[in-house]
Amino acid sequence: MNKKLMLLFGAILSVIIISGCGSDSKKASTEEKPAASEAASQEDEVKAEDTDTAADKEEAVSGSADFAELIDYMKTTTDAEETTVFFEATEPQTHEMEGVSVSLDSYSLVGLKDFHTDYSIPFNDETNGGVILTQYTVKNDTDKDLHYTPFMYMSFTGAVKAYNNYKDIIPEDGQLATKLSPDNNYELKAGETITGTYAYPMGETELKAAMESGSATVEVPAPTTNPDDLSTALGTKGQFTINLSEEGAKQTEANAAFYQDAISVDNMGEKTMIEEKEGIGQSQELGDSTITLDGFQFADFTPNEYEAPRFENFQNGVVLLTVKFNVDNKGSDNIGLDNIASNLYVNDGSQYQMSERMLSPYEYQQSIAAGESGELLQVYVLDKEQYDKIWKDKAFDIELGPLYDENSEDISKGKKAEFKLS
Repeated sequence: MNKKLMLLFGAILSVIIISGCGSDSKKASTEEKPAASEAASQEDEVKAEDTDTAADKEEAVSGSADFAELIDYMKTTTDAEETTVFFEATEPQTHEMEGVSVSLDSYSLVGLKDFHTDYSIPFNDETNGGVILTQYTVKNDTDKDLHYTPFMYMSFTGAVKAYNNYKDIIPEDGQLATKLSPDNNYELKAGETITGTYAYPMGETELKAAMESGSATVEVPAPTTNPDDLSTALGTKGQFTINLSEEGAKQTEANAAFYQDAISVDNMGEKTMIEEKEGIGQSQELGDSTITLDGFQFADFTPNEYEAPRFENFQNGVVLLTVKFNVDNKGSDNIGLDNIASNLYVNDGSQYQMSERMLSPYEYQQSIAAGESGELLQVYVLDKEQYDKIWKDKAFDIELGPLYDENSEDISKGKKAEFKLS
């Protein structure tokens, strides 16, 4: 009996010891769980940081298009034998319009060789040519929903047409014209940023002409409060420059030193500075506005091959005079920029010539709004021989006006302002 009791006592003691060990084991396990939970939390934090970092990286590179993928897509889609990148740039250009900014983030000129005839029509019925791929970003920093029609027409010196987006050779869902389209009424919501691609195709003949011109220009439309009414536009249109070769890029850089008249903007030829003066500050009242002569530039000019016929009457060479005015519009009418004329008096007033409106950079009905200020450029083409031998050492006087609104209605009662270049 005692032996049985001893065995029973031993068994009970063993159970207690094992149970105690089990309790210690569970306790240890329980004590380790907070560490595991903490590790999981740390892992979640790392993952969150990685996600944030990835988002930051994605945001950082959002301004640069992956043209390599687009080029591969074009090659496959058009069944092109070969693609060649002729020129590309990643330096952004931005145009601001009353709280809305549009930027040309990057672009690439890509040659396509021997593609399918199904795609020949936008390439001027040729099966060799090129495509200018671009990426644009439109940002609405206002607190109002607006509308933006992304008609980013491109042209270059000697072009026979304006080029627009061709949607069938790059992914449609990434195109700016898809993201801002009639389907969504071109709506650009308050605080919204939209980035999209654009493709400008041209045939081999057109491509050669474009590359010879060195650069192209893109018209940047203004946003509107009503997509069906252009009079509701905010700000003024802008322009981007797309260089198509290294030579074109150098010429664009050189042109940046000059006032941005049509000669410089459209890269019509080469300017060489003769004389310039800034900060003149000579002001005259005209109508309800104050006109201030800010500065002037005299430059030797050699037109390129395409523009040369325009200057064929100047057998002795060309000197360009570009004069910059500031217009403070204090009136209630907009002042049209494209219809302001002026006369330049030379040789002590014994000779005169009119400004060349075709060489001003202004588009039809471009204006300075009532209550605002803006720049006005006037351009004159001078015979180089007469300038060198007679005019350059004598007085240059300018008679500017009258002022007109954007509908060519006289708003300064026929009066003009007079300035002396000194």
